[in-house]
Amino acid sequence: MKQKDFVVSGDGHLLEPTDLFKTRLPKHLRDRAVWEEDFEIEPLLEGGARIFRQLHTPGFEGWTVSRYRQTGGRMPEGDPEMILEDMDLDGVDAQVLHPNLSLFGLYSDDHELSMAHARVYTDYVIERFTPYFSRLAPTAPVPITDIDDAVAEIERVAAAGFRAILLPATPPKPYYMQEYNPVWAAVQANGLQPFFHTQTGGVKVNDPQSTTLKVVMESARQVNRPMTEAAASKRMITQSVYAGFVPGKLICELIGGGVPERYPDLHFSLIEFNAHWLASLVGGMDKCWVTGIGQDPDWWIGNWDHARPADDQPGMAQLFRLNEKWPYPLTPSEYVQRQFHVQFQDDPVAVACRHLTGVTSIVWGNDYPHAEGTFRGSRELLAKQFAGVPADERAAIVGGTLGSLLGFEAPVAA
Repeated sequence: MKQKDFVVSGDGHLLEPTDLFKTRLPKHLRDRAVWEEDFEIEPLLEGGARIFRQLHTPGFEGWTVSRYRQTGGRMPEGDPEMILEDMDLDGVDAQVLHPNLSLFGLYSDDHELSMAHARVYTDYVIERFTPYFSRLAPTAPVPITDIDDAVAEIERVAAAGFRAILLPATPPKPYYMQEYNPVWAAVQANGLQPFFHTQTGGVKVNDPQSTTLKVVMESARQVNRPMTEAAASKRMITQSVYAGFVPGKLICELIGGGVPERYPDLHFSLIEFNAHWLASLVGGMDKCWVTGIGQDPDWWIGNWDHARPADDQPGMAQLFRLNEKWPYPLTPSEYVQRQFHVQFQDDPVAVACRHLTGVTSIVWGNDYPHAEGTFRGSRELLAKQFAGVPADERAAIVGGTLGSLLGFEAPVAA
């Protein structure tokens, strides 16, 4: 990029103190707290990882990662001052921050446990990060297993200065259900915006292994085995076919439930899903409600019951008449273009499809400080990925859209 854009990363993570929940949860819940421990080994390879961090929480017990390596060579500890230094090194002006491994303990089927974790996390953010809200926008996690509690938490975090809340990508009940209306109303009334991060929700406290953990364990097994035809196929199916299922379902439920129509001030940001699947989704959603050229609207299909008269055949229908029953004034793709933002990291297909999805419907993020993110090389990646993209479109995707949504102010040129 020839000029410095205002860069806002929509996907960063705030590393919590490893004992945050064991020391701050109500005492009767501490034995079920999310916690982490570090351990050190001799490197398995020359110059390899020495320090590992292991997670303890229902559904993810034993989840282990080698410690992240910071841009400057050190290891992150979640300090805001360190985060700002790394943002400067990586060319990021403002950062949306989501919980880190506590994401896996915030949205379980035990409401008391989930809400207690959420409140402890948010209180910690208020204490430690409030002075840095001009460049950092932590999202406040809000479990929605109890609507009244969720509304009260939304009002509390809004009063504390948060710009956004974090809701589960896999909700306890489908997002099209009307019982969530008080949640959407509270978010809109308090001037907040809802974010949804990948791999959140759906955790059952009595299930020893979540779906996410099973996928990670299978991936580890594949790395440690010779590649086979089955393994090659399975990896591509997991990464490309299944990858768009959860975010696509989420968008369909919100739009089909009329949420963006009833709450036009809400913008729904889907984080760490990449966005190459979005063009296919918007095309498919719109096609649901259109009878195409040459298709016969008088074509009947179903199951004819000869025991009933011809004018009383509930099992038969003119199939394409369903296309005429779309209940909202805008098409699905128009709602996506108006109110949805899907974050990607390194996704040239998403950039290439921006005119199909809408330029403001895709936003960038570096997944700081994760190993699978781009934060060590974001400057290089952005220059490469946006080569040839008009300056105004590039500026919107890398920071303008999210910056405007969350109220970040671009620095004034000297």
